[in-house]
Amino acid sequence: MFCTLRKFPRFLPLFLLLLAFAAAPAQAAEQKAPKEGVLLAAFGTSVPEALPAFKAVDASFRAAFPNSPVVWAYTSQIIRRKLASQGQPAGGISDGLAALAREGVKVVRVQSLHVMAGEEFTALERAVLLDLRKHPGRFEAVYLGRPLLESRQDAQGVSRAVLAGMDKRRRDEAVALMAHGQAHGRADLVFEGTRALFKESDPLVFMATVEGARGFDDLLAELKARKVRKVWLQPLMVVAGDHARNDLAGAEEDSWASRLRAAGFQVEVNLRGLGELPGVCHVFVAHARENLDDLTREPKKR
Repeated sequence: MFCTLRKFPRFLPLFLLLLAFAAAPAQAAEQKAPKEGVLLAAFGTSVPEALPAFKAVDASFRAAFPNSPVVWAYTSQIIRRKLASQGQPAGGISDGLAALAREGVKVVRVQSLHVMAGEEFTALERAVLLDLRKHPGRFEAVYLGRPLLESRQDAQGVSRAVLAGMDKRRRDEAVALMAHGQAHGRADLVFEGTRALFKESDPLVFMATVEGARGFDDLLAELKARKVRKVWLQPLMVVAGDHARNDLAGAEEDSWASRLRAAGFQVEVNLRGLGELPGVCHVFVAHARENLDDLTREPKKR
């Protein structure tokens, strides 16, 4: 009934293989993956009514990265100073990275909450690189997720999310989106590409910027040419902050809402930041997960 010593060597390879499988879980437990953390980097806001957008983004990331600490950083010094004077301190990039290091994080996913890669995103990347230079070896890897609108797929996803959030709008009514833009034009081409893709999804979607090349006068001319009667205003910004509440929807004569009414249009305002839309949060989370550009490593030569 029992194997003799002479026959046992025939079964030795199988026996050793079974031993290896049995030992694998113990070895895996000893070699745990490095702890990951998320740093959400936004320009920031001092408008309390705008915070629901940030809260929605925060909830989305905590659900997507359930075992990772999620820390926030405001890139605007002006916003941080204003909040500090109100007894509501907010940290910058270096503060956020230090907080993650104290948590024992070794792999950091810095996710930009900017809409397009303009001057603010460049400043964010520079701030991360400077901090890594000051603290070499603190993290094993640091990935920087790209802004919201980078690809055709991004624009299509955001377009669907924005239009789905306007369930009271009729199909013959226009949508005018206010983006921030930049006076020097760094994000103009991304903006124009996004505008074209939004129009593919709905020809009555129009876009203009506060500071970019395509301003309110261009928007007004387009609306008049299409002979629409009613316009829905929506910020193309992560939060419905100062620009949305004053430049877009304010009661002053120079706001978009006031100027459109003066031009004979009926106006409805949808004061929801993009961050409040689940489809937009999905794009941000995807960017955080998919980015493989480790800022702690030298770029690969091609």
